[in-house]
Amino acid sequence: MSDFDAIDSLLAAVVPEAELPEPGRRRELRERARLSKAQVARALGVSPSTVAAWESGRDPVGETRTRYAYLLDGLAAKFAADTAPVTSPAAEPAVAQAPVAPDAPPPSPAPEEGGDGDDVEALAAPEPCVLCGSPASQRVAGFAQHLDPADCQAAAAVLPAQPVQPAPAPVRPGTAAAGEPAAARAPRTMRPSERSKGPARRAFQEPAGPLDLIGQAVQGALAEHRGDVEAASAALLKRAIPDAMRLLDETRKGGRYDVIAHPWIPDVLRKQSSRGADQIWEARPKWTRCDLPSGVHEVTALDINGAYLSALKTHLPLGQLEHSAGLPHDRRRAGVHLITPPVWEHEAVLPNPVGQRDEPGPLWVTEPTLRLLLRLSGPKHGLCDPPVVHESYTSGATENLLEKFRVALKDARDTAIAEGDEVTLEYVKAMYSKFVSTMGESNYNRELYRPDWMHIVRSQAFANLWLKALKAHDEGLTVVRAMGTDELHVIGDWRRVFAEGRGVTEVKVKDTYTAGTDAAAGQEEG
Repeated sequence: MSDFDAIDSLLAAVVPEAELPEPGRRRELRERARLSKAQVARALGVSPSTVAAWESGRDPVGETRTRYAYLLDGLAAKFAADTAPVTSPAAEPAVAQAPVAPDAPPPSPAPEEGGDGDDVEALAAPEPCVLCGSPASQRVAGFAQHLDPADCQAAAAVLPAQPVQPAPAPVRPGTAAAGEPAAARAPRTMRPSERSKGPARRAFQEPAGPLDLIGQAVQGALAEHRGDVEAASAALLKRAIPDAMRLLDETRKGGRYDVIAHPWIPDVLRKQSSRGADQIWEARPKWTRCDLPSGVHEVTALDINGAYLSALKTHLPLGQLEHSAGLPHDRRRAGVHLITPPVWEHEAVLPNPVGQRDEPGPLWVTEPTLRLLLRLSGPKHGLCDPPVVHESYTSGATENLLEKFRVALKDARDTAIAEGDEVTLEYVKAMYSKFVSTMGESNYNRELYRPDWMHIVRSQAFANLWLKALKAHDEGLTVVRAMGTDELHVIGDWRRVFAEGRGVTEVKVKDTYTAGTDAAAGQEEG
């Protein structure tokens, strides 16, 4: 082979990246085609939050980029010849119009995309409801349906359900000739899942039969590796992050609030160097009691189960953080705060709620730390003065944003423990622990960039441990040590204070040892 042949082979192997339109144009094309983010995500095999990120400026790579570019090029080609909406009246399924009773309530308004609803879009022309078959003016998670169940029931009583005619599938490269008519291609049928039926208009809804994604993943891994537990576990741990994101997307369907996955982030939440940290102080406990009561004591090291799993129930900001200064704390909002912490005078018996900090003065703390300090300074405890809040970055918040996600993981964990299923147990643990550790600025999770959430969940775990130390102290136990999120050492009958077990509301014994001045003297003599 000549030198030029080698160069030609090298050039032939280079495949240029597909060109993408500007982010604003991407969203414009999708909305003009009346496609939801969920529909595009399903077609491309990604999550809706990833589609939102692409429309905000991030670019996909590899095969996903090629497929996304193909979709956008196809939409642009449809609109190039005609400025009318992409769906013509002739292409819409024929559905009889249901008469409206004079006293029928008006249809519920559909919130705009990006508002309080999850992928709820107003339709320019009614489409058959997937539940009752009568015309509906909203599309939810990609499916036309009535937002108000009463409307659905009333329409069903007037008009029998009409079958939904599937739209013809688009031509994919290599699957049909360029001039082949759409009618000659096999249509793709799509049936809505149980989660898409009857979207709730509130922050938290009852479970509606979600798919057992965790169980399916475990069974699939075991089948793929022919029952080899170690190989299946290793495979599940490798996919814990994308599987956690998929579970999050599934449990968010029907929720009231949108998850803004890639908002603008203030400088205090940005890393100061490539390997450095940002300016947020998480208040991690690292405390050991200096003086013990005289005598020899048996110390029990307690392990707090599922610390990060429990901490997923915390007040998380929904949208982009907004700056404020000189305002009192608003419990309807959450974020990070620059405070001067109060003087802590109980270091001899309880750890400082802001952790062990060497430098005095103001510091940036998260919502759980501020709420803990305000609670301890209130009339019920009176353990310190209120912190001084200088400025904040906050957004409207809810404590239930990750609640269905947390409950799904908790239920899977409880079932695995009851059945002695260590494969599922380790898989679930990896899902929530890696989810927390990579939801900030991480190369392992590009679908979610919320360093504020990461700090808040961690701080909530630290605050939960601190409150357990306070409970032990109030119940007469001697608190010896508090470390990280899950380690509490006490002297005394701890079983009358804490339930023993492996549940997330229980504790288990990690270690026991003796401590005290007499014990140390006896060890020196021996």
